[in-house]
Amino acid sequence: MTRTTSSKSLRLVPASTLLLCTLSLVVLPACSQSQPTVSTAPAPAKASSASSNRNFDRWEKFIAAYEEMDRTSPPPKGGVLFLGSSTIRGWKTLAEDFPQYQVINRGFGGSHIVDSIHFAERIIFPYEPRMIVLRAGGCDLHSGKPPEQVFADYKAFVAKMRARLPEVTIVYIGTNPTIRWWSDWEKTKALNALVEEYARTRPYLKYVEMSDLVLGPDGRPRPELFRDELHFNTEGYELLADRVRPFLKN
Repeated sequence: MTRTTSSKSLRLVPASTLLLCTLSLVVLPACSQSQPTVSTAPAPAKASSASSNRNFDRWEKFIAAYEEMDRTSPPPKGGVLFLGSSTIRGWKTLAEDFPQYQVINRGFGGSHIVDSIHFAERIIFPYEPRMIVLRAGGCDLHSGKPPEQVFADYKAFVAKMRARLPEVTIVYIGTNPTIRWWSDWEKTKALNALVEEYARTRPYLKYVEMSDLVLGPDGRPRPELFRDELHFNTEGYELLADRVRPFLKN
C-alpha cells in the first residue's frame, strides 16, 4: 500500500494555542511509568476500583484541546470514532487509510480504559458515533493491572457505551506484543482471549487480532514494524489499517 505519506474548569485560551498543543501530543509517552444461550444485552459491569485512584486531571489539557477543536470544526455525527492510547493518538494517516468513512481520532497516549470511560461525556457521546474502535489495555497491563481487572474495565466501557448509544458497534483492536514490552506478552494474550471470547457472544462487539501480524517466524516481534521498539512505524500502521478495514463495514 502506498501513501503520500468534568474535571477542573480551565481558563479558555486562544484556539490556535490549543490546536498547536494538540498537534504536539504525538510526543506524549505511550504510558506513564509513575503510573448455553447468551443474552445479547451488555452484562452489568462495575467500574474498576482502580478508577478511584486514577489521576484524571493529568489528561485535562488534552481533552480541553479536543473540545476546542470540536468548537472550531465540529466533527460529523454518526461517524467512526477511534479511541485509546498511543497507537490511536499516533495514527496520523487515519483519514487517508479509511477515506470512505467519517473517522474521528480522539486518542490520548498513555491512557487506560478507565480514562476513556471517565471522559466519555466530553470526547465520545457528543459525536454520537455509529462505531467505536478502541485500542487500549496495553498501558493498563504494563502499569501492573492483572488481565482480569483490565477485562472488567473493558466490560464497564461496553456497558456505558451501550447504555447511552444503544446501536453503537464497538471494535476492540487486540494489544500486540512489542519488543520493549515483551515481558507483558503472557498477560496480553490472557486479556485478548477474554475480550475475544466476550465479543463472540454479542453481535455488537468485534475483536481484531493483531499478534499474528506482528510476530515473525521466530515467534518474536518483527523489528521492522516499530519505530522505537514499542510504537508502530509506517509499515506497522499499514498492516494495522489493512487488518482493521474489513471490520468497519457495519
